[in-house]
Amino acid sequence: MTRPRPRPASIDRAAIRARPVRRALGAAIGAALALSLTACTADEFVDVLDAIVVELEGGPSSPATDAPGGSDGSGSTAVEGGLGADELEQARAELASLPVKGRAAMTGYERDAFGHGWIDVDRNGCDTRNDVLARDLDDPDRPAGCRVLSGVLDDPYTGALIEFVRGLGTSQLVQIDHVVPLANAWVTGAQQFTDEERVAFANDPLNLLAVDGSANQQKGAGDAATWLPSNRSFRCEYVARQVAVKAAHGLWVTPPERDAIERVLDGCRPAG
Repeated sequence: MTRPRPRPASIDRAAIRARPVRRALGAAIGAALALSLTACTADEFVDVLDAIVVELEGGPSSPATDAPGGSDGSGSTAVEGGLGADELEQARAELASLPVKGRAAMTGYERDAFGHGWIDVDRNGCDTRNDVLARDLDDPDRPAGCRVLSGVLDDPYTGALIEFVRGLGTSQLVQIDHVVPLANAWVTGAQQFTDEERVAFANDPLNLLAVDGSANQQKGAGDAATWLPSNRSFRCEYVARQVAVKAAHGLWVTPPERDAIERVLDGCRPAG
């Protein structure tokens, strides 16, 4: 049950520490109590939990064991990615065009600087999370035209098939990842964005993917120098998408990040 994955040219989170996760869970419990007092529906509670996951993204992470140049030999063995020759060349050209600077300070960073959870950025009546689920899941069940109730995710980060069922305890098995994490964006140029530009960045479909929840939490705010998908066949598309996002939004790359992306792209063979 596979399908072509979105191409960076055409369409368009190193682990999370236990403390932020515990804070988020505490917030979830508090939200549950508040909602129970207002006789909120189960669907509305799930919406709150979905928004809380957006808050989990932390600051720049420490190098992960699966980082480029790590023990798994990332970037040293050619792999066939999902990029055509032209798309691969475009990714290389865009990478070469990105400014290379050091990481700015995290001073002032907070998730709310990028908006309060998911919004209906394209004014189609549905929030961004549900739009991305409908785009990335196979056989999405969307009977009311907005909330996605179920579907199957061919997870790009792990290669696993995940049955998505909307509800308490199941919705977060599939999460929406910012391919370029918000904290990474903050320290590579987004501090200078207007409020509107940051909201647009956080809700840009090019920068969003439905992925395995545990892989998303492992990623944290890692860049390509600290985290890559365990699914090696998706790494070419992954870093190309990061480059496309940074180019589209005027962000820069750090020297380690640039070098890591370049190593991955150098190991990519055009699809087909």
